[in-house]
Amino acid sequence: MSSELLCSERPLFGGAISSSFPQRFQDASNIRQVPNHQEVFVDPSRDESLIFELLDFKGDVEDNGSASWFLHDLAREQDAEAFKLIEQSQVTVAPGLSFRNIPSVVTTAVGEMAISKGRQGREAQNLVRVYVANLRLKGVETDVLVTAYEPILINPLSESANAVASGLAVPASQSGNLPMCDVIKHALSTFRVNDWSLFGSSA
Repeated sequence: MSSELLCSERPLFGGAISSSFPQRFQDASNIRQVPNHQEVFVDPSRDESLIFELLDFKGDVEDNGSASWFLHDLAREQDAEAFKLIEQSQVTVAPGLSFRNIPSVVTTAVGEMAISKGRQGREAQNLVRVYVANLRLKGVETDVLVTAYEPILINPLSESANAVASGLAVPASQSGNLPMCDVIKHALSTFRVNDWSLFGSSA
């Protein structure tokens, strides 16, 4: 197996949470400022990213379809065009993540959208596949979002074209890398809360 496929456990939020994913993903906080409620990892050579985000629990969003709700919200936030929802999962219980006997649940969704990097305009939009997993830690009133971005088509005007050739992105499997659909599955299956006090007074 290629060393690029090797996953390692990473400490998140000061080690209060951990998850495992490929070593090729670098901590973006070493390159730029990242908000305290996020952990961002990037593979610049493929313009792929993996983001862990802690949000206040959205009680008005139903468990069923919660990941697709957050995916639509991401599309709105990023002023995306050509958004389409490809698939969404049923609600399942997240094993090992119950707190005070209150179970946590998870849903996932996959979509495609045309978005620009940073402050670039619409003329520089890339077509991207976005994978979202929503872990609902109800015992501590927190929605965890795990989001993976995988480029499909790189615009020659995009900043991304400087690091990755413009045009159709080379599939991960062809370059000996774990595809993003499997990266997020692995990150999700190995997601652990090591210190529930991260979530404040409710814990």
